[in-house]
Amino acid sequence: MKHNYLKLIVILFGQLLTIMDIFIINVSIPSIQQSIHASNGEMQFIIAAYLIGFASFLITGGRLGDLYGRKRTFIIGLIFFMVSSIACGISSGAAQLIISRFIQGVSAAMMAPQVLSMMQTLFPKHEERTKAMGWYGITIGIGTILGQFLGGYFSSLTVFEESWRLIFLINIPICLLAVYYSLKQLDESKMEVRQSFDTWGVFVLSAGLFGATYALTASEKEGFTVQNLLLVAISVCILIYFIKNQKDKLKKKRSYLIDFELFQYKNFNLGIIAVSFFFIMLDSYFYILSLFFQDGLKMSPLSAGEVIVFQGLGFILASVFSIKLILKYGKRALIVGLGFIIVILFLQIIFFRIQADFYLLCVLLFLHGVGVGSIIPSLANIALSGMSEKLMGNASGVYNIFQQIAAIIGIVAIGSVFYYFLGEKPLVEDYHKAFSIAVLINIFCLIFVITAVVKVPDYVLPKRKI
Repeated sequence: MKHNYLKLIVILFGQLLTIMDIFIINVSIPSIQQSIHASNGEMQFIIAAYLIGFASFLITGGRLGDLYGRKRTFIIGLIFFMVSSIACGISSGAAQLIISRFIQGVSAAMMAPQVLSMMQTLFPKHEERTKAMGWYGITIGIGTILGQFLGGYFSSLTVFEESWRLIFLINIPICLLAVYYSLKQLDESKMEVRQSFDTWGVFVLSAGLFGATYALTASEKEGFTVQNLLLVAISVCILIYFIKNQKDKLKKKRSYLIDFELFQYKNFNLGIIAVSFFFIMLDSYFYILSLFFQDGLKMSPLSAGEVIVFQGLGFILASVFSIKLILKYGKRALIVGLGFIIVILFLQIIFFRIQADFYLLCVLLFLHGVGVGSIIPSLANIALSGMSEKLMGNASGVYNIFQQIAAIIGIVAIGSVFYYFLGEKPLVEDYHKAFSIAVLINIFCLIFVITAVVKVPDYVLPKRKI
């Protein structure tokens, strides 16, 4: 079992990279923009390109792992992530950086499904898997904090003229270590029955997901223009065709990309509902919180970052303690954790005002992080628990894609509500009003999550006296 934990550490390197590179670029935007003379629109797509590539190829990444080996796919993803990181680090213009970030996102999509899949096969027993998922949650917290910290640190270095390039080049030693130990420690696993790869399915699905994520991401800044709405509609039609095409291939026993048998697992469906509403809440919350702090309360980016770090610290701490709580109380611990987040959000509505005490902000964000950290590891555990090994990669990819799309929808939809109530010439009071209404929507999302968790069968997260 100790050997399995060494393997867990190795695959969590991949998870760390995928999370860290979502956040590491945010603090470095001014330095990058000035260095490569990028427009605001180009900077937007430098950030978005990673997420678009990541979301568009998650299911493909999971299927590749199922068919050709999860270890092999994970290592290939690491190598391409390193190469694309080098390309990002030496980029001389916005176009090159956008393309490199997109490839980096695709590489992350090759790694992420293998992490969850291999965790399920390494730790088939509930107790050990729950502990492993706790470390998965800790890795997400560390990646979030480390990304923001390293982004700010490297961008502020004066030793190098363009020190922002280090935020990408730092991935080289991490990837090399991960590849070396993956080759040495990991065992290969894949489907026992060999099938051919559904190339047409990859093309159709990627086109549909790319169009949808591109349109939603663009709508964050541009709003729902006619072009964006049209692209969403076309993407939906492509995805509907994809679903019909896949079902037809399953009936005819031809090669497919998604096995819809996984939707026959009740806990998988409930896990998908729970993670979707949770990430609609979470990513939109971080988005509006940053706007409220910097534009409403006039906090500097450094001060806002210092406060938000406390959220990450709470996340990491809770991920450790949630392991014992889940094993002892089962899904009841999740329900209490969700209720705790709702209480903290209500307190933030009350106390997040212009005269808010700095330490009170830190405490409330720390407690919010505690609530979030107690939930995230178990959502994946719910969705993938009891899944047959032949469906594991598929299930991991689908789970991740729902999470990513939900995050984008949350930012666009709830962000639009925030801007609507903000008005054209907002005062501080208007920022608090817009923040409060957006947070109330977040609370309703959490109520949907609680409803899904309540319906999860007890055997999925059984109680164990420890």
